[in-house]
Amino acid sequence: MKKLVVIFIVVSIFTLSGCGNNTNQDNQPNQNQENVNQGMDHSDMNQGEMNHSSSGEVPKGLKEAVNPTYPVGSQAIITDAHMEGMKGATATIVGAYDTTAYAISYTPATGGPRVTDHRWVIHEELVDPGTAPLKPGTKVTVQAEHMAGMNGVTATIDSAVPTTVYMIDFTPTNGGEEVKNHKWVTESELSPK
Repeated sequence: MKKLVVIFIVVSIFTLSGCGNNTNQDNQPNQNQENVNQGMDHSDMNQGEMNHSSSGEVPKGLKEAVNPTYPVGSQAIITDAHMEGMKGATATIVGAYDTTAYAISYTPATGGPRVTDHRWVIHEELVDPGTAPLKPGTKVTVQAEHMAGMNGVTATIDSAVPTTVYMIDFTPTNGGEEVKNHKWVTESELSPK
């Protein structure tokens, strides 16, 4: 009888250990999800998900910067990587605007893992946002399609930065096609050429 109890206890421990490991694995983001969740560097994502180029159209009410650090037509070096081949590339400034830029978290309308700390959506790309800057934790509706499944979603503000944002053209350092009218990089993500 004692042997049966001992065997039962040992089997139970192994079974529970196995369940514990499966639970931990299920709660761990996969490699792709970790890269999405890092927000800034979308380099390991399916590059088809991000709209690298845009029409150059800006949201209604967005005001041009009066005296930007990087005037339209000037060049700067990109110091951050929103996507593969961006960091270190030379940017040509297409537009400079004073606004509040937000890092946001949201679940794409097209499905897939939650995106956290996506940078950047600007105040004018939000539906009825009220007065800027919005506080972290504020729920907003996004009216921009920087990535597939972004437009129309409810997002949470992670952080807010009152700044000058730039629309830029650049050729990726990895030799990809030129990106036109990329939205947005902040002033802190550029350095003089």
